[in-house]
Amino acid sequence: MITQYFLLSGILFTIGILGVLTRRSLIIILMSIEIMMAAANLALVAAGTYVGNLHGQIFVLFSIAVAAAEAAIGLAIVVIIYKNKGTENVDYFNILHG
Repeated sequence: MITQYFLLSGILFTIGILGVLTRRSLIIILMSIEIMMAAANLALVAAGTYVGNLHGQIFVLFSIAVAAAEAAIGLAIVVIIYKNKGTENVDYFNILHG
């Protein structure tokens, strides 16, 4: 039964990786990162349940808090970049180089 959860987690993580590598929109890239974090959370909950302790679930609670902060900060950065550049396509960004 746990292999099915890990398989689903792996599939979700692969979808997230493909989204980050192939898409050019910052919003889609942020959504793909959230999918990858959800896949990791699923694997942690499945492993914690399989072992029989709550450490996986507790770690997932902290991970969800970090994901919420990451989404808020990432979206704020996207809004500022869109306001300055007029696009959210990552091909046109050169403002972060030194």
